[in-house]
Amino acid sequence: MLLEREQPLKQLLKMAEQSAQGRGSVVLLGAEAGMGKTSLLNAFREQWAARKGGRKALVLWGACDALFTPRPLGPLQDMAKDFSETFAQQLQEGGQAVRLYSALLQELEGFKNGVVLVIEDAHWADHATLDLLNFLGRRIAHLPVLLVISYRNDEVHEAHPLMQVFGSLPPSQTTRIELLALSRDAVESLGVPEGYSLDSLYSVTGGNPFFVTELLECQHQADTMVPASVKDAVSARLARLSQGERELLETLSVIPNAVNFALLRTLFGEQGETLAMACVGRNILVQNNDGSLRFRHELARLATLARVSSLNQKEFHGRVLHALLKLEHSAVHHKASLDQLVHHAAGSFDSAQVLEFAPRAANLAADVGAHREAAAHLATALRFVSAAPTELAAELYERWAYEAGIALRMDDEVLEAYRHAITLWRALDRPEKVGENLRNLSRLHWYRGEATEASHYADDAIRVLENTPPSAEKAMAYSLRSQLHMLNDRMDEAVEWGERAIEMAEEHNNVEVKIHALNNVGTARLFRNNTRGIGELRTSLSLAIAEGFHEQAARAYSNLSEYAVEFKDFELAEEILPKGIAFNAQYDLFAWSKYMLGRLSLLRLEQGQLADAEAIASGVVNAKDATLLMRLPALTVLAKTRLRMGEEDAYALLSRALSDALATGELQNIVPIRLGLIESCWLDDTIKNANEHLGWLNALGPEKMHPWRVGETAIWAARLQLPIEQDFYAELPEPYALEFEGKFSEAADAWEKLGLPYAAALALMQSRGSDNEGGAQQNLENFVRAQRLLEEMGARRALNKLQGLVQAQGLEAAMPKTRRGPYKAARNNPMGLTRREQQILAMMARGAQNRDIADSLSRSPRTIEHHVSSILAKLNASSRMEAMLRVQHEPWLLPDEL
Repeated sequence: MLLEREQPLKQLLKMAEQSAQGRGSVVLLGAEAGMGKTSLLNAFREQWAARKGGRKALVLWGACDALFTPRPLGPLQDMAKDFSETFAQQLQEGGQAVRLYSALLQELEGFKNGVVLVIEDAHWADHATLDLLNFLGRRIAHLPVLLVISYRNDEVHEAHPLMQVFGSLPPSQTTRIELLALSRDAVESLGVPEGYSLDSLYSVTGGNPFFVTELLECQHQADTMVPASVKDAVSARLARLSQGERELLETLSVIPNAVNFALLRTLFGEQGETLAMACVGRNILVQNNDGSLRFRHELARLATLARVSSLNQKEFHGRVLHALLKLEHSAVHHKASLDQLVHHAAGSFDSAQVLEFAPRAANLAADVGAHREAAAHLATALRFVSAAPTELAAELYERWAYEAGIALRMDDEVLEAYRHAITLWRALDRPEKVGENLRNLSRLHWYRGEATEASHYADDAIRVLENTPPSAEKAMAYSLRSQLHMLNDRMDEAVEWGERAIEMAEEHNNVEVKIHALNNVGTARLFRNNTRGIGELRTSLSLAIAEGFHEQAARAYSNLSEYAVEFKDFELAEEILPKGIAFNAQYDLFAWSKYMLGRLSLLRLEQGQLADAEAIASGVVNAKDATLLMRLPALTVLAKTRLRMGEEDAYALLSRALSDALATGELQNIVPIRLGLIESCWLDDTIKNANEHLGWLNALGPEKMHPWRVGETAIWAARLQLPIEQDFYAELPEPYALEFEGKFSEAADAWEKLGLPYAAALALMQSRGSDNEGGAQQNLENFVRAQRLLEEMGARRALNKLQGLVQAQGLEAAMPKTRRGPYKAARNNPMGLTRREQQILAMMARGAQNRDIADSLSRSPRTIEHHVSSILAKLNASSRMEAMLRVQHEPWLLPDEL
């Protein structure tokens, strides 16, 4: 009997009908343990199966396990039998998660009548399953799928990884259902036996349905007192069972997942089935559709397990492990998962079996992208590392640190594990492994923003590997050294090390190292104004895409777009940025998207589109999942944008950006923000404060910067009349050189030709005295032109500065009146979407199909099709689904108001 759950049941049935019609959505079913989530879902499945008429979506069911380390993609494995044989085989073999998820999309789109995916107990989900939920949730609007995710809401706190999944789900396609406790009347309707106190029963259970039924089940003539807890109730029920039934239940309590009859017979012989069915009859065990058995509720299993002493738990784990291994070698077709074997081997403290199975389980988990679970398996093995041979111990420390790092753990424990591995590899006289782990240490320190330590360990890795034969490990160490030099503007050294890495990679036919090194070399060349680097970066990019190294492709897109923006090649920037951002969305590389969105915001800032730059940069800076390195380019742009707009928080943002940049120790981050602070000093007439930043740049020297940053540094020194080394003026880019020569209008022309109106306005504002370019009249014309440019941008702070310059030269009477108001320009769409296209995109984001949009806007379906095609082209999206991914992570694509 299902009490007080009618409304949630109706919601599920209604949403299943919508999925059958092609409108996908997500249901988050949350409640405490025992509140009836599974009972509700079973009732839904039964009523849905009994439904007559119309299209009927198939219901597929999977669950996450309470194993020490859960099965990677456990729910999907449970559903495998309902998918095609090809997909089931691909799932079993593992491999790249991206390919597996793409294959799953094809499977789901093949269910013409829709499909309901039930994922139970997602609070136990493994990393790969969480990634899968992310992947499906972001695409749900355009799938014929109802995705139902049940979880214990009292166990999912703010820092729980499941919360990140919930945060990424599209709000318009997501419904939350929270199951509440039963009312006092509902508990009374269950029929409280004579001698029981309803008040006492309701007080003890709190209206939890499982607690209520469990306590009522334990009633017996000898005792009419309500037990104080479920544990007491379960104990009371077990006490009335036969010894065989009790032993069976206590043994099964160490098994978190369902138990089939083959395992049951191996554990208990011929009487196992009889004992189990007796427990089913007593409503302690239940039988699943596939015939397997499980406890009626996880709480009942845990309450049973709590009765078992630690010594007996160890014994039971050992018995189950022995039975599983026996079945592996028997004629019975039964293959235990490695996760099960690790669970019971660890529970029985069998070090030999843990050290055999845990590394293998970690391999399988890593293959499908479940890096957190891979790390957990290796952590289990490390509990028994004292029993491992030295080489295996070194591998365990190394692999655990690597997998933990991929799973975004970067703490001191991971660093210490690498150091343990290095010590052991040194004891084994394995310099190639020592070098590899030193390189990994360097990489980890770089991700932590610790550039000095990263450089130190990179040097150590090369020193150790220098006397070893050429190898892929040695080539990658060279490439890492090249990358670190490139990030610190030591470009000649970056090219030297990168070319050595490429040569060695080609000798060993290692395409990944070649891709990585080509990226470094190409970027280094470009940032020294050698356009040969464009070809090398494009080669790195095409190889990465062809070979499936998606993150390496994202890195190539990022570096190529950074060059295009920094070197004012805006035609190249407008080509690469949309492609790169779309590529990252297609492959869920949203960390890389944040870098590129930072570059896009810088492009819009340079183009004078301040409102667009602010919207894009704010989206990145405020993203909850963005690390310091992901946010920093956008934070720098946001600070400069707010400065130019005249916002009060500009200086605070500049200071925050400088602090974050200094923490990275990388010149590519530090130099731009120091230049921004110098601009702030000029705008505020606090020239003395600029000395610190200009002095730092002067000490750095022009050889550590690319030509455009050298030019910007030199021109600020000239504008502020502050001293700087003459080498900065040696080869200035044309617009800076023209300004330095006093040709302000020509400099502005050069800037406008490149597409930088704000830079043009600043050049025009340098007009001084009656002798410059034809005297006061020329100055006036320059100031008028600068005012027009700044007003169009909404650059209020620079307009205020201009007014002061005009007054200083006594030209205010001749100047046109400035526009009233805040000078804040309206936001355009950075991807060139028209107002109508933005309106249609917003409707698409809510899951509307072309016919719905046409009816709503009173337009023909063909007109809407043309608009949708135009939207997809402008977003570089191959499908509506990819366009929706862009909108979810780039909300600035839509206007604030429609």
